[in-house]
Amino acid sequence: MSCEFQPPWWSRGGHQQTIWAPFFARSGKVPLRREIWTTPDHDQVAVDWIDAPPQAPVVILFHGLGSSSRGHYALALASALRHKGWGGCFINFRGCGGIDNRLPRSYHAGDSSEIAWMLEKVAELLPDINRYAVGVSLGGNALLKYLGEQGANAEPILSKAAGVCAPIDLVATAEFLQKGRIRFYNRYFLKNMKQSVRRFQRHYPELADWPQVFSAKNLYDFDEHFTAPVHGFAGAQSFWEEGSSAPLLRHITVPTLLLNSADDPIVPIASVRKAMLSAAITPCVTPHGGHVGFMSGPFPGRLDWLPHTLLDYFDGRNNA
Repeated sequence: MSCEFQPPWWSRGGHQQTIWAPFFARSGKVPLRREIWTTPDHDQVAVDWIDAPPQAPVVILFHGLGSSSRGHYALALASALRHKGWGGCFINFRGCGGIDNRLPRSYHAGDSSEIAWMLEKVAELLPDINRYAVGVSLGGNALLKYLGEQGANAEPILSKAAGVCAPIDLVATAEFLQKGRIRFYNRYFLKNMKQSVRRFQRHYPELADWPQVFSAKNLYDFDEHFTAPVHGFAGAQSFWEEGSSAPLLRHITVPTLLLNSADDPIVPIASVRKAMLSAAITPCVTPHGGHVGFMSGPFPGRLDWLPHTLLDYFDGRNNA
């Protein structure tokens, strides 16, 4: 399919696209109807709906690390869905979207079992319409991992899917973030992750080695002392290897768009290009776009390219 994205002259680099898109790009405001779902283990998550006519397709969105249903790309997608007359189901991972979860666990990039029950619940609520899923960044890896694990079993659940700027090789991504200027993103992610787990420190003082967690200097240290032990992995390396979707992409049978930009400063494009893909996957690598940037138009920019590309793919347009 066509991967023709052209950034504006004032935001041509991957860093500019990544950093400024959340602040500058404009998208219309769309009212969201919130529900609180109870998870199978009696936790809670917030789900925000974009209502549409009964037989309209629905797009399910899984957000990235530290984001929510109010992320810049989510708002842009919500605006495009409202204009198209489709529904949206924007699912916030545990502890995201403005509500705390109840259990001593968080969310992570390899949590495909979480994706599974969420998608199955949407299928139960909306059984007779086309259901499409989009996973962005962390949410993209988790969605792709689910699709690879399920293979043909996912076909009754989803008509199509898309992974946007997904870190399909968590080992390669973590190593990439330690290099040169890119370490800025390492510090940014660490700061946000440390802030997000402070509530666990207050309520569950024995959950982790908190001095080690809060003194972490890189993603390895944080995942070694929090993400891995809290979620049942032997260590950071095991978490990254077991949580990566790349080895499972060859098993995907649901038609899936794999969308990345070559100048992504967070996800190394080499890790995407070397992955073995199934025939059901349509790869799309744009020369520019940054990490979930894809900002176009005159200053202060628009975010319409990404949602329109996704909806055109789901609607059967521009398919390979």
